Amino acid sequence: MVVEQPVFSVLGPLQVRGQEGPLRIAGRKPRLLLASLLLEANEVVSSEALVEVLWPRAQPSSAVANLRTYVSTLRSAGVQIEARASGYAMQLDTERLDALEFEDLVARARAAGRSDEAAEHLRRALALWRGTPLGDLPASPLWDGRLRALTQARLAAVEDLVALKLARGEHAAAIDDLRDLIGEHPYREDLWQQLILALHHSGRRAEALNAYATIRRQLVDELGIEPGQDLRDVHASVLAGDAPPAPVAAAPHQLPADVPDFTGRARDVAAVTSALSAGAHRPDGPPAIAVVTGPPGVGKSALAVHCAHALRAGYPAGQLYLCLGGTDAEPADPLALLAEALRALGVAEAALPPTVRERASLYRSLLSERPMLVLLDDAADTAQVRALLPGSGSAVLVTSRRRIAELPGALQLELDVLPPAEAEQLLGRIVGPERVAEEREAAQAIVRSCGHLPLAVRVAGARLAGRPGWSLGVLRQRLEDEAGRLDELRAGDLEVRGSFELSYRRLSDDAALAFRAIGLLGEQSVPGWVADAVLDRPRSDAVVDTLVDANLLRLAGTDPVGQPRYRLHDLIRCAAKEKAGGDTERNALARVLGGWLTAAEHASLRLPTTLFGLTSDLAPRWSLERETLGRLTAQPLSWFDAERESLVEAVRLAAGAGLAQSAWGLAATLVPYFDLHCLLEEWQLTHRLALDSARAAGDRHGEAAMLRGLAQVCLYQDRYAEAEDMFKRARAIFRELGDTRSEAISICGLAAVSQFSGRHLKALGSFRHALAMFLAIGDRSGEAYARQAIGRVYLSLRDLQQASRWLGDALRLAEELGDTHREGCVSMQLGRMYDLFAQSERAMRYQGHALDIFEALGDRHCGAYAMRNLGGLQVARGDRSDGSDQLERSLVIFQQLGDRSGEADTYQTLGELYRSSGRTTLATHYLHQARELRRELSESFA
Repeated sequence: MVVEQPVFSVLGPLQVRGQEGPLRIAGRKPRLLLASLLLEANEVVSSEALVEVLWPRAQPSSAVANLRTYVSTLRSAGVQIEARASGYAMQLDTERLDALEFEDLVARARAAGRSDEAAEHLRRALALWRGTPLGDLPASPLWDGRLRALTQARLAAVEDLVALKLARGEHAAAIDDLRDLIGEHPYREDLWQQLILALHHSGRRAEALNAYATIRRQLVDELGIEPGQDLRDVHASVLAGDAPPAPVAAAPHQLPADVPDFTGRARDVAAVTSALSAGAHRPDGPPAIAVVTGPPGVGKSALAVHCAHALRAGYPAGQLYLCLGGTDAEPADPLALLAEALRALGVAEAALPPTVRERASLYRSLLSERPMLVLLDDAADTAQVRALLPGSGSAVLVTSRRRIAELPGALQLELDVLPPAEAEQLLGRIVGPERVAEEREAAQAIVRSCGHLPLAVRVAGARLAGRPGWSLGVLRQRLEDEAGRLDELRAGDLEVRGSFELSYRRLSDDAALAFRAIGLLGEQSVPGWVADAVLDRPRSDAVVDTLVDANLLRLAGTDPVGQPRYRLHDLIRCAAKEKAGGDTERNALARVLGGWLTAAEHASLRLPTTLFGLTSDLAPRWSLERETLGRLTAQPLSWFDAERESLVEAVRLAAGAGLAQSAWGLAATLVPYFDLHCLLEEWQLTHRLALDSARAAGDRHGEAAMLRGLAQVCLYQDRYAEAEDMFKRARAIFRELGDTRSEAISICGLAAVSQFSGRHLKALGSFRHALAMFLAIGDRSGEAYARQAIGRVYLSLRDLQQASRWLGDALRLAEELGDTHREGCVSMQLGRMYDLFAQSERAMRYQGHALDIFEALGDRHCGAYAMRNLGGLQVARGDRSDGSDQLERSLVIFQQLGDRSGEADTYQTLGELYRSSGRTTLATHYLHQARELRRELSESFA
């Protein structure tokens, strides 16, 4: 059974209607929340913005929790709200929200030109308005932009309907509409002018003259000015009994045909048409200008032509269209463009002035008399556009692949790819909605492979339309291969690759190299310094700006350490990779990988623990500027968090390019960070990629280093047999290479396997062996670890005297080395020891000291273990409240870090605590969670 969803209204008081009638949404804050989500329908509204709307003055500490409660309240009333990572969203079809339906009807009206259909769409759109939008709710500054746009769109729609009536000679029908508009805008002379003409044409000459007297009196008495010349001219013609002047017979109407299957972009269309319709109503003011920019194939020209057709009725004197050839090898000369425009305006060839300045002056003079809509398509730069700007009254719509931000007062609209639903809808309009509905999953995969780029979707649709025997699955399969994707996206004279080529060939040599090299770096965003490494020089910001201004490279935002990050659109990246097959790009890639390795090593040294780090001495490095490197890695954890995806991809790229030293050097350098955050899947992925690369290159050192790292992952996952096998293989290779330190590290791993699998005496022997090797080479950090590990084994054997001796030596050595993290680890073991000695105060002091150290260092993982130990001690001494709080906090951290073993142990401890205190239900829940987690762990490691 299909359940009918509620319908929402915001164009007046907030209303919700269900299948049975109106739905009551009680409470001001739930209504404010609902209104905020409806105003941004189909978009994510951040939790911060919603909190600001609900509590504009003072936000309670429980604001986020209260927000969740209000969301639940709305859901219980039948409102579907989706929770997203950063906030909430409501996904609504057009017919379920009056604001969306209004914008859709207006867009359809403008696409229909001056037809009866257009008038009907406008009437239906305006009938949706029931008063002031959300007039029953307190205003919020965060709503202002959206409400202002809706109000302006309504005004423009009314004006469009009036213009249609006047153009069709329905003067009497337009009079009431004009009076309503004048009531809202009493000083708009253009509206009074239209009213006077409509009254005159309806045979109501006396009323027309009275209307002029009224507006003149208002202007003189209230503003101290006389009516403008146009209004005075209309008054004079009415006095004389003349008809209004006929339009110029040769008015140019040069717009290309509108795209018949134009899809989506409702907000963009509304923004452009709203901005440019103003030009028709201020003949003495500056021109209204809108600039539409975006990457190749995003549909700039299609949008501009669609909007221009929607605006035609407002510019009856004509519409000019000029192609500026911005992507041609030689963009059009303003001298020639002005000649083309002047000829369209009726200037004979022989009368064309000789210079750009003189032609521009004549062009402005003609347009001041006949305000027009001017569409300047594919502009190269600001200078080219500036020569073609009217002086007043007209509207100018510019498209360009490059940003043109130097035009004062212009609307700047940067067009992005289509939302997934609109891209799928476009495909359906080309190949047929039934065909798409039959293979919905394949259709969605096709538009994903097209990166939701309109040109690519259109080409894919054209190929399918021309091959009715193909299933959508055929094209889906062909597009899945990224290497051949651009070959598939070609149909007749439509070609995605060719569109990109037009932008690429205008790049400088440096910008072209940066473009090609960045194309090799994968789908994730990259930091700005990457261009420095590509070009092997500092401060290449200008090159990056060139790519951004050309809309080949997109600014993806700024990361937590303040780096701007950039990304290529998927299909543009395919085009870049196609061009990046030479030694120049390979060397550039090696430098980028070297830059990541240098930065990762620099950041890793500043992490709380770097024990047993292995590095590749032969991997190439590339040094960032010292100031840049220091700034980026000043907060090493934040830097690793920001670069996490890029660093994992860097290992993959290095392995795929056969740069084995770079691959395993990066993978090994990431271990301390992965260890700190329990990122075992990424640890394992990077090490397996690098292991295969090292083996293929015959790099025995890299092979051993990656085996040791993988063994450590297995040890953490309680896969002791696999861990032991890999530690043994790593040790054998390190011994063969004469690398004593790395061999000792591998022996420590074998010892840990023995200890955790219950073979304590064997573990003791292995740790003593490793200690002797560390002593022989003077590795005091390794010595401190080995002494702590030996003490830990004696703790397991309940030999507290030996444990005290070894742990005491380890603590003194850690203090001498200034190794605060090691001091924290030893303190945890000492806390355990004093607990076994039944010295609870000393045990708690050491566990608390360990917790303080780990929290100061930002090591949440080790801190969680200290927290759990401390909580257990507090419970044991009868402090159940504080103890359970510590245990619950540690449980949350284990869950966040994905340490399921630590999580299971903490569940067990909490379960036993609640069972002993008689809270049976809670105890049963926690003990069940512990059993389930251990079962999952045993199954996944089996």
